[in-house]
Amino acid sequence: MSTDPRRVLVIGIGAGDPDHLTLAAVKAMRRASVFFVLGKGEEKSSLTDLRRRMLDEHASPGYRLVEAEDPWRDRERGDRAGYAAAVHDWRSRRADVCERLIREELPPGATGAFLVWGDPALYDSTLAVLDEIAGRGSVALEVEVVPGVSSVSALAARHRITLNRVGRPVRLTPARRLAEEGPGEDADVVVMLDAREGFTRYADRDDVHIYWGAYVGTPDEILVSGPLREVAGRIASLRAEARARHGWIMDTYLLRFGEQAD
Repeated sequence: MSTDPRRVLVIGIGAGDPDHLTLAAVKAMRRASVFFVLGKGEEKSSLTDLRRRMLDEHASPGYRLVEAEDPWRDRERGDRAGYAAAVHDWRSRRADVCERLIREELPPGATGAFLVWGDPALYDSTLAVLDEIAGRGSVALEVEVVPGVSSVSALAARHRITLNRVGRPVRLTPARRLAEEGPGEDADVVVMLDAREGFTRYADRDDVHIYWGAYVGTPDEILVSGPLREVAGRIASLRAEARARHGWIMDTYLLRFGEQAD
């Protein structure tokens, strides 16, 4: 039996626009013979369909797509410790699924890949899951990461802005931490994973500007920008309509503080 490690490519494929694929991503896709996808049910089948179209255009002929259901995740734990425990539990169960798929579907010495939305190094669990699998010692892995265009970069490009201003930092945070800690001193804030519309807590201020986007890079893209006190209600309505229509929503936004809203 071969003891060669299984090679796993973690390929960033951009925020949704197939043209966001980098040349490095296309070359990496052509090296893999098996692609692993954890599905998230019928509501997000369009994401799997988009992966298939990318593979049909760029992967080597004869590639195999191996799918499994993404484990359920507890999203009800509200405090920080409970949230972290829920995420670690979910990642471990994800590792169980991925380890089985890699062992059963990817022979030693062969190359497989995970196609990751945006950039694998920004708010994605794939690398942590593979680290856990490698740490278990039951499957020998060689992991290579191919960076991609993140939703944050795509958001800034679509709004034709830079994330930073001269002499000011930019903070990236999940909405949960924004609610707990506020924006911080002298920092503009990029907010990810906001299920509860945390931006509304600043909607009564005159010095906050928002650049918001949902489904960025896809045909369903929605963009709104402006003084937060003027557009917060519109964004909330658009989010509700989009979630009802698609069954899910992926959005990101930049809050820029210290800009007088005329």
